[in-house]
Amino acid sequence: MSVAIKFNLNEGLYLKEPQDSKLGRSIIQYSINLIDEFGFEAFTFKKLAQEINSTEASIYRYFENKHLLLLYLVNWYWEWVTYLININTLNIDDPHKNLKIIIHCFVFAAKENPNVDYVNESKLHSIAQSEGIKAYHTKNVDQENSKGFFSSYKNMINAISKVISEVNPDFKYPYALATNLFKMSNNSIYFAKHLPSLTEISIDHEAEEEVENMLNYFIEKLLY
Repeated sequence: MSVAIKFNLNEGLYLKEPQDSKLGRSIIQYSINLIDEFGFEAFTFKKLAQEINSTEASIYRYFENKHLLLLYLVNWYWEWVTYLININTLNIDDPHKNLKIIIHCFVFAAKENPNVDYVNESKLHSIAQSEGIKAYHTKNVDQENSKGFFSSYKNMINAISKVISEVNPDFKYPYALATNLFKMSNNSIYFAKHLPSLTEISIDHEAEEEVENMLNYFIEKLLY
């Protein structure tokens, strides 16, 4: 097994770090498969235990509940996108090029990485599109935020907002733009698949390229 990438996620998300054991990695792998196939509401630890030939009690040794497991997966995704951005903008000093690269990373984060064999990035990307909002649109969001559960998201947005400010120092809303570019990269594909009247993006064509073009269009109109 080759595991070249490990992200250090907030320790409050888990009881035992799943990346460090075979069972833990199976929990990550098969929870992604099940949530992608059936949705978060229908996902249970009982179903997951059956899938990995283990017990619910063994899963509870890693995660207190399925909400924290979802948060863990979404945090892994945020770290994955940040990793892609950092790798692809390395040694590039032009903020205009960097912003285009960032948008490309947003849209094409679904590309699978063979160096992490227990995470299907394509399925995780799909979960981020369809289920990710459920990780923080909750009654406990303020309490969880105080524990740093969204630091990966905020750090990513903070880094992108700095690039936006480098492109146009006079732009008043770099954080809002960074957040909305990321959300649009996910929502546009989701809407195209399920609520097509909410977007001009067509899933019948090269949807990812179309989303990338759309985001770059907004950037050009807002910042240049």
